[in-house]
Amino acid sequence: MAAPSTRPPSVDALARSLAGTGLPHPLLVDIARQAIVDGEPATAASRAAELSRTLLQPVVNASGVLLHTNLGRAPLAARPAAGATNLELDLATGDRGSRHAHCGRLVARLCRAEAGFIVNNNAAAVLLVLAALTRGREVLVSRGESVEIGGGFRVPEVLEQSGARLVDVGTTNRTRLADYRRAIDRPGSAVAAVLKVHPSNYRLEGFVEATSVTELALLPVPVVVDIGSGLLDAACPWLPDGPPRWVDGEPAARQTLESGAALVTFSGDKLLGGPQAGIVAGRADLIRACLDHPLARALRPGALVLAALQDTLLAYLRRDVVDHVPFWRMATTPVAELRRRAEAIVTRVAEQSGTRQFTVAGRPLQSLPGAGSLPGTTIESYGVALPGDHAAALRQASPPIVARVSEGMTLLDLRTVDEPDDRHLVSALAQLGDG
Repeated sequence: MAAPSTRPPSVDALARSLAGTGLPHPLLVDIARQAIVDGEPATAASRAAELSRTLLQPVVNASGVLLHTNLGRAPLAARPAAGATNLELDLATGDRGSRHAHCGRLVARLCRAEAGFIVNNNAAAVLLVLAALTRGREVLVSRGESVEIGGGFRVPEVLEQSGARLVDVGTTNRTRLADYRRAIDRPGSAVAAVLKVHPSNYRLEGFVEATSVTELALLPVPVVVDIGSGLLDAACPWLPDGPPRWVDGEPAARQTLESGAALVTFSGDKLLGGPQAGIVAGRADLIRACLDHPLARALRPGALVLAALQDTLLAYLRRDVVDHVPFWRMATTPVAELRRRAEAIVTRVAEQSGTRQFTVAGRPLQSLPGAGSLPGTTIESYGVALPGDHAAALRQASPPIVARVSEGMTLLDLRTVDEPDDRHLVSALAQLGDG
């Protein structure tokens, strides 16, 4: 006689046994039900763990990429206050105000512009500016700047969506002021603006020539410059030692406007070190035309983004950026300090790994700005290395640790790791063995 089959657990009982995962009970019920249907109730706990890892959560960035697009670009220190805010309330009059006023005036002050406003990312900023100022007319773009930047941002497609018509000028490698003048002066010309695009992670070298903003400002149409990465001021007055060598040549908002640009657009979550946002600064009449356009409402950011951005901008005005903007703190930490931390990690890992054979050592490294900023530029750094590819195992740690693998070594770059998180590196590394 055959033995009776084992009765599966009830869905509710199995779901309640997973309560320690911290997932809401309805999700645990779904997991338990599917595991039972599949005849694998014992896998419910691992399924819950897998689901947890699909949710947004903190990670330790040990990759050495300061602005890691997959990890949210610039890390944020700002935490929005609970409760209501005066998002669209004028506290002086009690009347309805503008959500663009708070950060807009701070941006203008920092860039020495007439006005500024914020949208939800830099692609949106470019789209809105072009739609408001050039729809149905022509925009001149150098062929060398009609590029695709990360995330599918393609200059010709953005222009098409704005309703403007792209007119390529010059050649891929050389564009002169005369090329722009020729396009403006041709019969039937309907040029509304010139768009100059910082090519981000794309670079031409050799027999090349580009037209400067100062030269473009001589043209009889507004010059809009997408500087991309969001360096506010080439002098970096918020740093006690001035601009670091690795920002040499990076276009900055203040200097671009001083050179004659009518508007600049840039990202909030790159070199600015704030939340994801698109920032526009420049002439007040052009800013007003953008804010009056219907797209302005569709692309406006919410209170959380504006609060985080305001905190970031105020730090620049206070000149305490290194203390309050994590990007600049990471970027300017001395290598000697990183080496000290690496040596401490190596010692603590050796203490915690016990009798197991284990090889982890301090090592000089090169960090990257990332997110298309400063292509080809590296920043001297220091971290720890161990043989083998342990990237997947480190991502399973709690919190997950994102490392990089190069030439058969797993590298953990301390420039992108907050010092309090060193303990997580120690704990995770102590659980590993040689690869």
